[in-house]
Amino acid sequence: MGKTLVIMAAGMGSRFGGNKQVTGFGPTGEWLCEYSAYDAMRAGFDKVVFIIKPEMREMVEQKVKGHMDARLKVEFAYQDYSSLPAFYRVPEGRVKPFGTVHAVLCAAPCIDGPFAVLNADDYYGKDAFVKMAACLDAIAPEGEAAMVAYPLRNTVSEHGTVTRGICGCVDGVLDSVRETKKIGVLPDGVIADMEQDPPLPLDPDALVSMNLWGYTPWMLDAMKGSFEAFLRALPEDEMKGELLLPVLVNQYMQQGRLRVSVSGTDSEWFGVTYQEDRPKVMQRLKALHDAGEYPTPLW
Repeated sequence: MGKTLVIMAAGMGSRFGGNKQVTGFGPTGEWLCEYSAYDAMRAGFDKVVFIIKPEMREMVEQKVKGHMDARLKVEFAYQDYSSLPAFYRVPEGRVKPFGTVHAVLCAAPCIDGPFAVLNADDYYGKDAFVKMAACLDAIAPEGEAAMVAYPLRNTVSEHGTVTRGICGCVDGVLDSVRETKKIGVLPDGVIADMEQDPPLPLDPDALVSMNLWGYTPWMLDAMKGSFEAFLRALPEDEMKGELLLPVLVNQYMQQGRLRVSVSGTDSEWFGVTYQEDRPKVMQRLKALHDAGEYPTPLW
């Protein structure tokens, strides 16, 4: 059975100040998610599903038509309020999406086998997809999942704080995920949880989730029930509540419902949280093209 790459590209990019998912970073205007699709293809994935806002479809179609879709099957899913269960009423004035669990559920009709999920605004590196492909070949159809993780020190931004899921692992199996929302770098270079007073130093070598997960269709059924329960528990006027993949995975692990295999990667990771991150990302991508890791143009 083929493998599907699910790219979450419907986020708001509030700290970046725009749709960074569809911003050109490569030498010929490539989006970051194009590199994920290319590396996934090289690792044996045969389909890509873009989770987007409806108004983004024409733009994304123009980007992939005659290029990516000549080498991969490409489908689209929409993350908007129309896909919410009928019992739930969105508070007037809310514009924020309901999180990454909802995003994946929006893509469920496009998924018919093992799949990987990731962010559109991160660069994950070739080895990450090789590792993920191997994990998807090895996990059981039910009750198992996979994650590719990175050292915390490779995932921070010098331009502001970031959110990371800090992982606890035992013998290659995920034990816990602690979502930490304001991780920053102190003037002396120490990485710390900035929500604490004083800031709490963190282990720079700790493995963190960058939302590169591997699942089977079994997980979609589990997510559906959990997301509906999440919505039922929300206050009627809640404007920002989200259900995030690391939070749900951690919940399932604590309940004994899910076993997650963790594979560390030496791939270089970089992402874009702030506009100030953009020049460095563009330089790194150009260097990878110049070194022959990618053709120019990519497709």
